[in-house]
Amino acid sequence: MRPLFPAPIRERSRVTRVWLIGAMALLGAATAHAGQVGSPKPAPAVGYTLVSRETIEARLGAAPRNNQDREPAIESMFEQAGCKGSDLVEQPVKHERFPNVICHVAGSTDSTIIVGAHFDKVSRGGGVVDNWSGASLLTSLFESLHDRPRKHTFIFVSFTAEEEGLVGSKFYVSRMTPDDIARTRAMVNIDTLALGTTNIWLTHSDRKLAGAFYAVAQSMKLPVAIVNADHVGNDDSDSFLRRKVPTLMLHSITNRTFHVLHTDDDNLSAVRFGDYYDSYRLIAAYLAWIDTVLD
Repeated sequence: MRPLFPAPIRERSRVTRVWLIGAMALLGAATAHAGQVGSPKPAPAVGYTLVSRETIEARLGAAPRNNQDREPAIESMFEQAGCKGSDLVEQPVKHERFPNVICHVAGSTDSTIIVGAHFDKVSRGGGVVDNWSGASLLTSLFESLHDRPRKHTFIFVSFTAEEEGLVGSKFYVSRMTPDDIARTRAMVNIDTLALGTTNIWLTHSDRKLAGAFYAVAQSMKLPVAIVNADHVGNDDSDSFLRRKVPTLMLHSITNRTFHVLHTDDDNLSAVRFGDYYDSYRLIAAYLAWIDTVLD
């Protein structure tokens, strides 16, 4: 995540009416009462492979200390997870030393779901939560989804140079044609997990996608909250929002943990592994779910 300046983060633990309407429209939830979505039933066709907690922790713990080692490390993790050959490509980014890393999972249609997370870090700190927590998780999410038939084509993108001004994601979006934009049903951005339970940056998110995420969390009995950070920082979802792509921005920052970003505190000691693994389980289930329900 790219902080702008210190300011209070807006936190809400209850959903808004418009969010509920979005959840009901997408999921067909039967009832909504007192700020809660009626318990959704899992779609019969939903299926995914759960990667072990030990593997998730090992990938997070392998965070390289500098950016020149991060890009090849992400490629290596994708290869180990099973993404290789023509499905794994580098996208050179103009004026940048390191490319975007892209892994494709072909679906039965050309409708696309993009899942993104930047791999670069600032010079200070270990950059474990910001954002190796997101970048390394892409490889596990790929591993969870790729071995079963999918309706949508999934594109996992680890962006370069987010900390320099969303450079990698801006470049990626600039290379998307109008047809690419039209085919993209959702972009899920993951930035700075592992500091606590999963949060939605709602002002950077499509209400229907956010409502679906909340409903899946409810069905799994996992916590999720709205935590907006509009005047605090920015993230790669903004590049897609500017092209009118429906986005979902996920993170774990609160006012109590914001101090970790871009400091020496950003290391493994800041990580709450239980919450991080729950975030992985929730995102994996969500991606499998929206694959079945999005047009």
